[in-house]
Amino acid sequence: MTSFRTVGAAAVALSLLAGCAQYTALPRPGYESRGTEDMSSDQMMQTDFNRTLTIAMRDNLSSLMSLMTKLYKRNPREWRKSGKPSMEAAAETVRRSIDARTPPAGLQGLRDVEILAVALDPAYPGDRVAAFIYGMADTIVAAHDGKTRFYAFDLLDGGRVYNAARNVEAAAWLLGSRRDARGEPLLLANEWTDSQVNLSFEREFGAIIGRLDLIANLLGENSRRLGINYAQNLMLFSFLPVR
Repeated sequence: MTSFRTVGAAAVALSLLAGCAQYTALPRPGYESRGTEDMSSDQMMQTDFNRTLTIAMRDNLSSLMSLMTKLYKRNPREWRKSGKPSMEAAAETVRRSIDARTPPAGLQGLRDVEILAVALDPAYPGDRVAAFIYGMADTIVAAHDGKTRFYAFDLLDGGRVYNAARNVEAAAWLLGSRRDARGEPLLLANEWTDSQVNLSFEREFGAIIGRLDLIANLLGENSRRLGINYAQNLMLFSFLPVR
């Protein structure tokens, strides 16, 4: 019996170690279709709350990919600045740079809101869509302690996530209001004319802001519940019988 238990314990330990080794190598989320995701060994190290954080991050990055496609379609001159042969190739380069957290060409040394500021500067000559989307993604990831998947030992600051939501709001407003020297929008986005209404950009921004605000509130509630649960456990604690 002892040997059976030893073998069983060893098998469990090996499976957990395998999970630890694997989760660090998993691809960052954000480019697959939204909804649930397939089971993976790293989920053994995630609480329900960790899963909520991970899925929200995945969906926010997915929303940014949708925004990038929309912006490139409305502003094809931007992806052509990248020197790539197609819009799809330019978009894939941005995805890879977000994965590696490597800023677009010419923006090395800058991070999150610094890159957003450059992207919305009328004097910036580079691919404005790439800079804008990368800056948004880096802002959101930085607010989540540089992570896109979350585990039981991760501790996040709800205030930083709240600030990220406000930064997204500001970026969305500036995107619609900034003009170049000729008075033209830096990037064409929402369209509201007598013949056509296109508010898909606004809806995507709203979805990102809503998720970030929800996560910020949940992080605050989660911290509060930790203290309450500890107090409840103390009040309800009883010794176990030994005879």
